[in-house]
Amino acid sequence: MLGKVISLISAIAVVYIAFVALVYFAQSRLVYFPTRAIVATPDKIGLPYEDVNLRTHGGAEIHGWYVRKKDARWTVLLLHGNGGNISHRLDTLRILHELGVDTLIIDYPGYGKSGGRPDEQGTYDAATAAWQFLADNATNPGKIILFGRSLGGVIAVWLAKRVDPAGLILESTFTSLADMARHHYPFLPISLISRYDYDAVSTAADITVPVLMVHSAQDEIVPFELGTKLYEALPGRKAFLEIRGGHNDGFLVTGREYSDGIKLFLESL
Repeated sequence: MLGKVISLISAIAVVYIAFVALVYFAQSRLVYFPTRAIVATPDKIGLPYEDVNLRTHGGAEIHGWYVRKKDARWTVLLLHGNGGNISHRLDTLRILHELGVDTLIIDYPGYGKSGGRPDEQGTYDAATAAWQFLADNATNPGKIILFGRSLGGVIAVWLAKRVDPAGLILESTFTSLADMARHHYPFLPISLISRYDYDAVSTAADITVPVLMVHSAQDEIVPFELGTKLYEALPGRKAFLEIRGGHNDGFLVTGREYSDGIKLFLESL
């Protein structure tokens, strides 16, 4: 009987170790969910736009759209989450356009028309190239706002430490990828196998620009408590806009309150 128990435990241990190894080596597929096909462009919703093609310091080709608004007072650099590509963010582009801002949205390496494959440094490099483009071409280069959603929020925090934005909007953003992994995979030794940092909370203390945090208590992907924890770590002027709905549709479910919250933040700047 004891021998059977030991054999069972050994078999379970082997399966567990194999699973942990699989997660380690296939980790990028658990972090990034890019799609290549551009399913629509801003002109589908009546927005004129410019195709923007950039090159990072690492040599990756980055594609984006620059949607301008006449007499815009602000320019937004929009950094999307880890799934799809820029063509799945038309609703956000429409909302920002109605708020009277210019918007540059980019795809990370491996997403949409951007070259290469996604990795952490590549996302940072893409954001840096986009910032430089706006610093050189924006109507009001001193009034650039970083706006990151989900993973894009962590990238925005990283960038905000290194440049000088007028403000920072973080929507459905988490503290670190390790915290996210512990929430979704509590049975894994995350600290031992994590290959990515995406650590916003350790950088938060260095962010001194005004911040608007947007999060839904109903978010089924990024726990609300991770958003509030990141918010608490930010030392400067900040505001929290609680919305309704899920991770991917909260801004649509909330509707006018969402756009009014962003408008109020812009006016406060």
